[in-house]
Amino acid sequence: MVAETLTRQDGSMVRALVVDDEESITQLIAMALRYEGWDVRSAATGAEALEAIAEFQPDVAVFDIMLPDFDGMQLLSKVRAKGEVFPVLFLTALDSVEERVAGLTAGGDDYVVKPFSLEELLARLRGLVRRSQLRLASQPNPILRVGDLELNEDSYEVSRSGEIIQLTNTEFELLRYLMRNSGRVLSKAQILDRVWSYDFDGKPTVVELYISYLRRKIDAGRPAMIHTVRGAGYMLKPAD
Repeated sequence: MVAETLTRQDGSMVRALVVDDEESITQLIAMALRYEGWDVRSAATGAEALEAIAEFQPDVAVFDIMLPDFDGMQLLSKVRAKGEVFPVLFLTALDSVEERVAGLTAGGDDYVVKPFSLEELLARLRGLVRRSQLRLASQPNPILRVGDLELNEDSYEVSRSGEIIQLTNTEFELLRYLMRNSGRVLSKAQILDRVWSYDFDGKPTVVELYISYLRRKIDAGRPAMIHTVRGAGYMLKPAD
């Protein structure tokens, strides 16, 4: 029986990061996860992993404990210090109770010892993703992310690639609506209804005006995220 393919809450592929300096192991795990229908990135060092996490925003990760620069527990400590909460499974040749306890105490979510069963590893990762999704569903996240664009609904902060972007209240509401509907074409009428309310008696051209304002702030000097779909409306999606 083929296992049901897991997806993110928005229907896109689950993102997994595999961090191990043994290329054969990395390729084996990555190949198996891609067969599961997941989007996979890999890293061979802790430094490479930190860069990949910032860019890729994984939903789950596999960290080898023995890495060339700093160990997997130190890597996880750096990750958690940055506020990243995705689940992490430790992969190691060390099989002592003390190492397992240390890994879990450091903030890891599971532990598999080399040599390992690939099917067991996949099953554990599926479980971590499912539990993580349940937590997200029960505790709504104020952070909206589309590609390298982030919007915090609590603090009203917006950033792209870590650079803070100042928006007016109307620009913020328009961007929030576009991000909540990432990948979906929204008509001018829908945008007017949601952002300016049903009783707004202005012209639909106000939408064009504010879209142009957003483009100057969100897309200026960067790959475009806000797109015009001729005759239909507007859509926001991750930059190509």
